[in-house]
Amino acid sequence: MTLYEFEEEEFKGRVSNQAISRILAQAFPHWPWLLGFILAIALVSILDAYFTFLGKRIIDEGIIPGDRNALTNIVILYGILLVVQAFGVFSFIYLAGVLGERIHYDLRRKLFDHLQNLSLAYFNRTPVGWIMARVTSDTERVAELVTWGLLDVTWAVLNIVTAAYFMFIINAQLALIILTIIPLLVIVAIYFRNKILLEYRNVRKINSRITAAFNENITGVKVVKALGRENANMQEFSRTTSQMYRASYRAAWLSALFLPTVQLISSFALGFIVWYGGLQAQIGIMTIGGIQAFISYITFMMWPVQDLAHVFAEMQHAMASAERIFSLLDTKPDIVDRPDSIDPGTLRSEIEFDRVDFTYEDGEPVLSDFSLKIKPGETIALVGPTGGGKTTIINLLCRFFEPKSGVIRIGGRDYTKIPLHSLQSHIGIVLQSPHLFSGTIRENIRYGRLNATDEEIEQAARLAGAHEFIKNMDLGYDEEVGEGGNLLSVGQKQLVSLTRAILSEPDIFIMDEATSSVDTLTESLIQKGMHTLMEGRTSIIIAHRLSTIKRSDRILLIKNGNIVEMGTHTELLKARGQYYHLYTHQFRRELEAEYDPFSYPNTQTN
Repeated sequence: MTLYEFEEEEFKGRVSNQAISRILAQAFPHWPWLLGFILAIALVSILDAYFTFLGKRIIDEGIIPGDRNALTNIVILYGILLVVQAFGVFSFIYLAGVLGERIHYDLRRKLFDHLQNLSLAYFNRTPVGWIMARVTSDTERVAELVTWGLLDVTWAVLNIVTAAYFMFIINAQLALIILTIIPLLVIVAIYFRNKILLEYRNVRKINSRITAAFNENITGVKVVKALGRENANMQEFSRTTSQMYRASYRAAWLSALFLPTVQLISSFALGFIVWYGGLQAQIGIMTIGGIQAFISYITFMMWPVQDLAHVFAEMQHAMASAERIFSLLDTKPDIVDRPDSIDPGTLRSEIEFDRVDFTYEDGEPVLSDFSLKIKPGETIALVGPTGGGKTTIINLLCRFFEPKSGVIRIGGRDYTKIPLHSLQSHIGIVLQSPHLFSGTIRENIRYGRLNATDEEIEQAARLAGAHEFIKNMDLGYDEEVGEGGNLLSVGQKQLVSLTRAILSEPDIFIMDEATSSVDTLTESLIQKGMHTLMEGRTSIIIAHRLSTIKRSDRILLIKNGNIVEMGTHTELLKARGQYYHLYTHQFRRELEAEYDPFSYPNTQTN
């Protein structure tokens, strides 16, 4: 199995008008910039067409009759308009850059905000690399489509319209004949557009897989090297990149075929102009300047269509990116607030699991008819084998997931009637592998309560036992933690995470294997911090260390989604059941290790 087998949704068929309108809608909030951008393009395009008409006048009114005054006047007008056009070129390039960056910013912000609201289940089933591909490269392509794609389309339309206008002024009959070629070019363009779109959809899909592979291999580099997976991963990556090469090759081949097809049609039109215009010039209907202008206008009209080989390739690439962005924005959270939800203000009340069933997406039942009541301020410990359902109980209580059936009540109220933000903001969690954000220790602690003062942060660190190691660092609380906290040890990260939880002043405290990967000294510091935090709070502890479990008010042995045994540490040992067996085979070795400095920490079973 590869690290990036996830398959995303397929996009088939033509791009809908709704998709196009949604893309263009990204520019509407910035309509002053958009309006100025379009006006600048229009000015430059109209002047381009008028310069060709002035070229006709220079030949017909100045050069052929030898009229120096007329020639001078036309050339002066030409020069003045060149200055105006230069201003227009500067304007639309500047406005396009500003508009593109604003749209890019908006898209990234929308995606980021939307991702904050999606349920944990979405992130469980969607690799980080796939999400990153949409937030980074896909948003950039859509921003380019709205600006530079809009420029190309607007320019093309204006070129055709202005060229047709001046051709009708010069010779209406010949202009009508030439314009019959336009529908043929449109048919060719539409045909190639659909073919190119199909291939670029494949390119974007495979590109997301490649991004996911990069992310998985970089973040998991230690595991890759430890297991000797370099060659196997390289082979898997090579297969994926080969697929992208083939899809890109087909798209490039279609783009390359499109250009000579349009050029062939254009060459036929130019040949007809030279032949038919020459005949009319012989009988005085057309002038030499008029023939030259017609040839220029044909090129003027055909150039945008010829350039569509490149433009369509980029536009279809961006369309494929837009489809993926909108599919993410259209993803609905699995868990949302109910209309009748009310913030209770506090969660320091009884917690009840009432006949709860839960199954993950793989279909395997985890909890079945699970019932449990936790008194306010009570500390319970969950123990048992891996996969028994301990972490699932925590995930359900935090409402990362919701029961498939049954009810979870807090203070006698169905917890789905409590706003999600209110519920989760009153729960403090310290995980087995705590996550720290890039930044300083102070910033990571303040994440628990954003309006906390420096004094409150330091006081929380003292309570957690983290103050000593922090003050001994070169920059103290302003020391950088690195990406994911990789500049700190596991124990230091746990202490910072615990400090963050203490600062948040939660009503419910959850500790999930928080001491399983730290040394004895760090564990004792964490234990002291935990004791401070648990005072007067409902606490749920998942742990294997005896020192953590034996102080609990109740210990629950969870197996196959059910409570097999329940009681205090002393009561369960006297019962000599499964907890006793677990204790004698695992926990006792902890006590032995305390007196044997050469003993290794016990291997986890959860």
